[in-house]
Amino acid sequence: MFYRKLGRDSSARKALFRSLLTSFFALGRIETTEAKAKEVSKLAAKMITLAKRGDLHARRQVLAYIMDEKVTTALFDQIAAKYADRQGGYTRIMKLGPRRGDAAPMVILELV
Repeated sequence: MFYRKLGRDSSARKALFRSLLTSFFALGRIETTEAKAKEVSKLAAKMITLAKRGDLHARRQVLAYIMDEKVTTALFDQIAAKYADRQGGYTRIMKLGPRRGDAAPMVILELV
């Protein structure tokens, strides 16, 4: 399986993705680098699919990854209901251009 390492060890990478995913579901959109956005988009799709299932086991699986219980509640109650008829493609990546400091490609990741 291919995934981006992003110059971090596994624990730092997991913490980064957990933080980005929690912020993403709390705010609905985040501005980040393209590589991070592509990875978070995959994780967001998995979390929304679990939330659409809606059972207790799915809720516990999501709570094991997302750090805020209020965000998990919103994911199951509001976001999953919004995408009940959709079979995927829950996120959109819009390119912004290079970041000023290091010219990393920046994007906005948002819910469709």
